[in-house]
Amino acid sequence: MEKQRCTKRMKSPSNSSGSSSDSSPIHNLDDGCLMHIFKFLSPIPDRYNTALVCHRWHYLACHPRLWLRVDRSAKDLSEPGVFRSIEAAVSAARPGDTILIGAGGTHLASNIQIKKPLCLIGGGELPDDTTLICSRGSDSALEFLSTCKVANLTVKAELGCCLLHRSGRLTVDGCVLQCESNPLDYLSCPIVSTASCPKSLESSLKVRNDCVTVSKTRIEGGAKAVLTSGTLSLQRVRVIYARTSIFFWFDVEHVDID
Repeated sequence: MEKQRCTKRMKSPSNSSGSSSDSSPIHNLDDGCLMHIFKFLSPIPDRYNTALVCHRWHYLACHPRLWLRVDRSAKDLSEPGVFRSIEAAVSAARPGDTILIGAGGTHLASNIQIKKPLCLIGGGELPDDTTLICSRGSDSALEFLSTCKVANLTVKAELGCCLLHRSGRLTVDGCVLQCESNPLDYLSCPIVSTASCPKSLESSLKVRNDCVTVSKTRIEGGAKAVLTSGTLSLQRVRVIYARTSIFFWFDVEHVDID
């Protein structure tokens, strides 16, 4: 009976063109099992691509249990997991959730504190497609006090910083961080870290606690790319010059001096 229900459920317009995919054993798994598998996929591009397979996979891959969505143009806020602002999505998110920020237009992000492990990802093909604007007078666009990841986003700030790292492991992957041109450029930095390594940390415990990891990210404007006021320091810097951009790879972490 279960197999008959599964076969009937898969007879959708998206699968009518190819019968070979219907015979795949993975289609015999129930929805809960498939959703559990999708949870281990990277949100972009793997989980996003699974939504293109068929109607059933689209429903499961976009389920609010797997990620939340920020859509400024959303009219029906009764739909689970859809929010008009990043701040609302962060407030409603559970530890470990992924927030997909809709492409097109700009999103306001000023002093948004993130105190739980989250992943924030831009919904466009390029980071320029999804822009976060930090209003003038704010300390930062996003403030991190937990282990988080930011990917495929453009973050713009003026007289402040784009990302403020307080604690936890912050990963910045494939982003654009811009400090707007201003006579007071020396007051702004794309990334600021105030994290400090506890003095009581035993040298035998080689654990990476508070750190920032940046990869394939464009950094523009500001006094310097990274400003640290704690005990972390810049490490392993790599720069690639493209025709129109400069991409950075580096780590900001504690250096154990024996």
